[in-house]
Amino acid sequence: MSFSQSLSRLPLTPAQGLNLQGFLWFVLLCMVSLPVFWLGFVSLGNAWMTPEYSHGPLIPLISLYLFLRELRNAPPHDPAAPVSRMPGVIVVGLALVFGIFGNLVRIPDVVTYAFILWTGGVVLTCMGWQRGKHHQLPVLHLVFMLPLPQFLYWKLTIALQLVSSELGVWFIRMVDIPVFLEGNVIDLGVYKLQVAEACSGLRYLFPILSFSYLTAILYRGPFWHKALLFLTAAPLTIFMNSFRIGMIGILVNYFGIEQAEGFLHVFEGWVIFGACVGILFLLAVVLQRTTRNPKTLADTIDLDFQGLGGQAAKVLALAPSRGLIAAAAVSTLVVGAWYAAPAPQGERVVRENFLFFPKQIDGWRGVSLPLEQATQDVLKATDYVNTTYTSPNEVQPVNFFSAFYQKQTEGAGIHSPEVCLPVGGWEMFSLQSVPVSFPGTVYGDFAVNRAVIQKGLSKQMVYYWFEQRGTRMTNDFAVKAGVVWDGLTRQRSDGALVRFVTPMGRNESEADAEARLQRFMAEVLPKLPRFIPE
Repeated sequence: MSFSQSLSRLPLTPAQGLNLQGFLWFVLLCMVSLPVFWLGFVSLGNAWMTPEYSHGPLIPLISLYLFLRELRNAPPHDPAAPVSRMPGVIVVGLALVFGIFGNLVRIPDVVTYAFILWTGGVVLTCMGWQRGKHHQLPVLHLVFMLPLPQFLYWKLTIALQLVSSELGVWFIRMVDIPVFLEGNVIDLGVYKLQVAEACSGLRYLFPILSFSYLTAILYRGPFWHKALLFLTAAPLTIFMNSFRIGMIGILVNYFGIEQAEGFLHVFEGWVIFGACVGILFLLAVVLQRTTRNPKTLADTIDLDFQGLGGQAAKVLALAPSRGLIAAAAVSTLVVGAWYAAPAPQGERVVRENFLFFPKQIDGWRGVSLPLEQATQDVLKATDYVNTTYTSPNEVQPVNFFSAFYQKQTEGAGIHSPEVCLPVGGWEMFSLQSVPVSFPGTVYGDFAVNRAVIQKGLSKQMVYYWFEQRGTRMTNDFAVKAGVVWDGLTRQRSDGALVRFVTPMGRNESEADAEARLQRFMAEVLPKLPRFIPE
């Protein structure tokens, strides 16, 4: 007797109360799949400890509420209607394969996205395609519990810092206070305020996006009303955060720098968050006024908890359907094959610590300075060097900085200078990829990113690239793709950022600064492979 014929003889009618056989198959499906997603769960727990994602634990609870609410309001199931569970089984299998891939390359973000896909597949398997496809919005809501990939997080952070700074200064000027903006530094004359990463607005953006998604689902009205409520969240959060920064600047101007610190700073953040929520509710009421039969706020937002306990208890009455058993069997086979496969052996990485990087290089004498602890906490590098070299034959010094990462996957990774250079008042004047040549070295011909940053009348020339396991890269998206590929094929995800910076004198051209950088690089590059393995 075949496996499919055996499944066809199983009882498929739903039971009343506890259906032990169906419930045990469901538990088996969950328990077998758990090891695949464990890496993602650990990463989520760490992310939820940070201020930007501290709302994360609430997201699964909200998703569960939305699911039970939809389940309660769904029309009664017709036992005679055909039920197609195979799409759910396929999605569960693909999600597990995707999650195993995330484990092999050691990227928790991939694992957590696979878990959301798996959750959607379980819903389709238990309910069937015809009903389950109408219950995917609560599953999609789980996306808001996930942290952004690091390279997207920092690009978004710096962009919001600059936008919030510009709008904050606009609010300050509205009350006739003289103010000057240099990058993300607000200059009030006596006081200077730096719009740091924590003030970018991301701490409000993610929870407000989640709240607006929830509001859009619960809103009783046309679809375009729902879409507008959701799309309003991002610009509203940025605008209100900029208003907060402007208010801090005004208070600092009149009452001193203490207004930008401590409890008042945190309190203003909570006030702005509450104001964003209030404005979203107000927008819902205004949208209702445009309809023929406007509702009150209580009727506009369909917030109802009655009968949800009974819906949650339905999981105990799951029938041992062919789809549920097939999903559990497929999961057991996929996960079992993963465990049975031999563990891949990665290449051994041998390197010297940057502590031993030479301070004297052919006439150049270097002085190393440690980074501030806050910067090190953000950098999360395995090892780094930050040394400024001077030479009696050169008119300006050259700073050499490199951050090495043993792993660029598990919560750590290179932060591109493209997003961290324009801070502290510095602004990006130009950025382009240019070819350089160093014959006689292992580097030969390759491309670097050349940037000119400016602060007032001061300029600096910057060369940087990403040293990735013997390959030089200038694009951070290509870096992430390379990490995934080498993590899978070579079991290596190490890499480094290499950066050279030199000030540009008042009478110097860009060509003069470039020539100085390249003269120094010609001396440094032959020594670099000892510290950044090929």
